[in-house]
Amino acid sequence: MAMAIRSVPVKYGDWGIYKGNSAQKARLLSSLDISSPFLGNFNGFPPLIRHKRKISKRGGLVVVNELGGQYEEGFDDVHVQLINWFTYKAVRVVLQQLYEMNPPSYRWLYNFVATNNPKDGKFFLRSLVKENQELGERVMITRLHLYGKWIKKCDHAMMYQKISDENLQLMRERLIETVIWPSDDTNTEKIG
Repeated sequence: MAMAIRSVPVKYGDWGIYKGNSAQKARLLSSLDISSPFLGNFNGFPPLIRHKRKISKRGGLVVVNELGGQYEEGFDDVHVQLINWFTYKAVRVVLQQLYEMNPPSYRWLYNFVATNNPKDGKFFLRSLVKENQELGERVMITRLHLYGKWIKKCDHAMMYQKISDENLQLMRERLIETVIWPSDDTNTEKIG
């Protein structure tokens, strides 16, 4: 999905230095129609942009936008995503085991998963333990076991190389798309 942006006249070209009263700013922000697979639909500022206010030496207020954060902030969001992914994988493994060994429990867990999203691991497990403690504990143990297996098999140097190779391949593809290659019929210069 491509990012769709409706053209909006913005004075002075930047959000942070838009001059006008707050009613004009509110109208501008509510008129924006921006969508993206990363941001979703929103009116106003997307959740990924943090706004820090700094007071300039002249006494005016300056808004600084930081998209995506800084390297020094840590990788807590990555840790949460990994935990959520292992919860999702553990639910799939437990469902497969129950399908083979305990069809009634399989049906119950399948229906529970259909109404509760296992991709939000903490919330999902909290709800599962309230409804069926035995299955909740089984998913938690399976999640920890899967993580242990992954840690033993994960080759960080290989992952780094895969990411590097993929970045390089994407940049090559983009370069090939943007280069205008001369065609054979443009070379009509006569030699001799």
